[in-house]
Amino acid sequence: MHSTRISRRVKAPRAVVYRALLDAEAVARWRVPAGMSARVHRFEPREGGEFRVSLTYDAPGVAGKSSSRTDTYHGRFAELVPDERVVEVLEFETDDPALRGAMTMTTTLSDVDGGTEVVIVHEGVPDAVSPADNKTGTRMALDNLAALVES
Repeated sequence: MHSTRISRRVKAPRAVVYRALLDAEAVARWRVPAGMSARVHRFEPREGGEFRVSLTYDAPGVAGKSSSRTDTYHGRFAELVPDERVVEVLEFETDDPALRGAMTMTTTLSDVDGGTEVVIVHEGVPDAVSPADNKTGTRMALDNLAALVES
């Protein structure tokens, strides 16, 4: 297992960014890498609340972690600190033992000149998920988040 850390500065107040972290419709728009679409099946934005999300590759023939073209994950919100931090514990829905296991994703928000510094740390990422791919997907998602909250 490994960890990754990605950050991005966005031109929006922490409160606006925090709302986008806990809004199912917003999550479906921003937490998806390029070349994929998202579907939020369940989303209960409270401590202990559950979520389930599927990311589907747009191109046919791309292997997903859960099914032929889809990565589905589920989890719960472990900690919510308004306008500061969201901690999620999640795992892929898969039959592949190399991709199983709980991961923790911590999103931290802090004030910076002109906006908010967003830091996402993934811990416990299965070795079958390359750190480079995880970082690239997270960067793409943060770019989407910036576009959403800055508009």
